[in-house]
Amino acid sequence: MAVAYEQPKPGPLTRAEYEALVRRGALDDAHVELLYGRLVSMSPQGEPHTYSVSQLMTLLVRALGDRARVRVQAPFAAPDASEPEPDVAVVDPGDYLDGHPRTARLIVEVAETSLARDRAKARLYASAGVAEYWIVNLAEQLIEVHRGPRADDYATVTRHGRDDVLHLFSFGDIPVRVGDVLPPEKL
Repeated sequence: MAVAYEQPKPGPLTRAEYEALVRRGALDDAHVELLYGRLVSMSPQGEPHTYSVSQLMTLLVRALGDRARVRVQAPFAAPDASEPEPDVAVVDPGDYLDGHPRTARLIVEVAETSLARDRAKARLYASAGVAEYWIVNLAEQLIEVHRGPRADDYATVTRHGRDDVLHLFSFGDIPVRVGDVLPPEKL
């Protein structure tokens, strides 16, 4: 039996079209995310990347308890025909069975080889009203913190080294030591 293949329309994809492709299994072998209407390949994850994601997830789940949901490498329904899959997202409690979260308290991307792309995502997350966006910059061994979302950017961007302690904007009682997120220094 022949199976009809539906050719994607030219031009940008909408989030609904992307999700329909996902439901049909058309992207099963693709490691992609939807950014600004385009399918973009996601970088493979090396050990330092996986370490930082795991560390951050563990710290946040323990500290937040039931106050928020910590999602790891799960879709985020951003504006501008985008559905990125941030490494970590702290969202309001809920099961999200009727749709992916459209806003977040904190989104974190870990950048090993994807720093330029992750910096470009700041515009996307700011336009979604994400209160705080962190980039764990493995190359420079620091965390870039973006706060104060505006229409297409963040009001402030600060950089924090291994010895610094960050406090989540939405949960000021939760400290995160940068050195606990970064892979250990090699001697």
